[in-house]
Amino acid sequence: MTRWPNPAVPGFNPDPSIVRAGDAYYLVTSTFEYLPGIPVYRSTDLVEWTQVGNVATRPGQLQIADVPTGLGVWAPTIRYHDGLFHVIVTVAGSPVGCVVFTATDPAGPWSDGTTIEGVNGIDPDLAWDDDGNAYLTFSGLALAGPDAGRHLGVQQVRVDLAAGQALEEPRSLWSGTGLKFPEAPHIYRRDDWWYLLIAEGGTERGHGVSVARGRAPQGPFEGHPDNPVLSARSTPRPIQNTGHGDLVDTVDGGTALVCLGVRPLGATVAFSPLGRETFVTGVDWVDGWPQPAPVELAPRTGVDQEVFDLADAGVLDDPGWLAVRALPADIATVSRGRLAIVGDGNGLDSPHPRFVGRRQRHLTATLCARVDAAAGVGGLAARYDEQHWFALEARGDGDTTTVTARARVAGLAQDWSTTLPSGVIELRIEMTPPTPGFSPEALGGDRIRLVAAAGSQEVLLTELDGRFWTAESCTSFTGRVLGLYAVEGTVAFADWRYRGSEDADPFRPGEVGT
Repeated sequence: MTRWPNPAVPGFNPDPSIVRAGDAYYLVTSTFEYLPGIPVYRSTDLVEWTQVGNVATRPGQLQIADVPTGLGVWAPTIRYHDGLFHVIVTVAGSPVGCVVFTATDPAGPWSDGTTIEGVNGIDPDLAWDDDGNAYLTFSGLALAGPDAGRHLGVQQVRVDLAAGQALEEPRSLWSGTGLKFPEAPHIYRRDDWWYLLIAEGGTERGHGVSVARGRAPQGPFEGHPDNPVLSARSTPRPIQNTGHGDLVDTVDGGTALVCLGVRPLGATVAFSPLGRETFVTGVDWVDGWPQPAPVELAPRTGVDQEVFDLADAGVLDDPGWLAVRALPADIATVSRGRLAIVGDGNGLDSPHPRFVGRRQRHLTATLCARVDAAAGVGGLAARYDEQHWFALEARGDGDTTTVTARARVAGLAQDWSTTLPSGVIELRIEMTPPTPGFSPEALGGDRIRLVAAAGSQEVLLTELDGRFWTAESCTSFTGRVLGLYAVEGTVAFADWRYRGSEDADPFRPGEVGT
């Protein structure tokens, strides 16, 4: 049985990388088109994780204002060397390219970043030898130049991190067993061996972790005879797509591996509403090789409640807020005891929506907010990308408020509307896993209920099949982000109440704490 809860860091937290400094562990994940970028989580036991900050808290660090959805921050690596934390990452579609950030405190602030010239690839890793040489190992998916779109396997260069320069032409390293997309390389020194850990098979159901070893960081490397050493493909395990691993020595003398995975729901073809999450598993060393244990599902018990007073001027200082290609503080402000978002005509189908949200972290979850749309149009939404979202949108109209539930799937649109009295109304999104068995509901995704209420009047506008807003149906590599938005005028929000659990029905869906 696993020693740690799984998922370790739930919700939209893909491509994890981990490092230990003293008695604490620090973990970073991908953020793609969202800001702030690259969350930093801290733990002392691999059980409880706290987000202590973000690496990219200033737009100029990433320059993603115009990157297409699905590009942006891809697969950061965090390392600690000579008293300094390093995060290296490829920002796809941005002029910063492959960039390294540094900080003395992982909570920040982090440096503006130094672009490493001469690196045309993704998923960069850093390692240092005994002479202080820095080795940058990366997946050779070319993002620019004549080879753009071509995959050249796992590659490596020595680099001058201060100058931002590769010191040699890239060399090819061991690139796995022949499965597609050799990526996420990480190099480690253990005794007299250097280990090269990679992901291969693609980040879908074929994903896995493979390992090779050699006597020098440059190789040559010999693969493990039984690669991949970790994969859930063709198994009934409740956690699938396990790959993109990173090793860490634990404080008790052992070894752990963090990796991404998904939790599919449904009886046959399964769907993962939360996208790729971070998981952890133990590692044994057998005949000089790391052998990760299969990743086990070990959900946390109880109910997790997150309540924000949106009258608090510092509410957006919490590092968990996200916005699309902009900082949350540039989208929302606290005014007259409410959090206000001013619409500019852009809706959720825009690359630049007026939207501020947080990751959905539980399979059973309810988000509730009191909304005043007397002077604008907006409400609550769940976003995967511009083509995949659903929302409750309120519009004030004198003595009444019209509430419209909207669902968007790859260009298909459907709306449902109701009318409530004017004034502050409550909007609520309720999500629960499908019922077990082989009923029509069980064959789909999670169940999504969109509810509006004013006074004693409550209306269920629609119930949706959540399969259309999952990792398997969308192509953005992210996960559901639940949030507040405005399209026109000024929309004011009185509170944020989120309640979640891994139990199927731990509370009445509308029973969200005040």
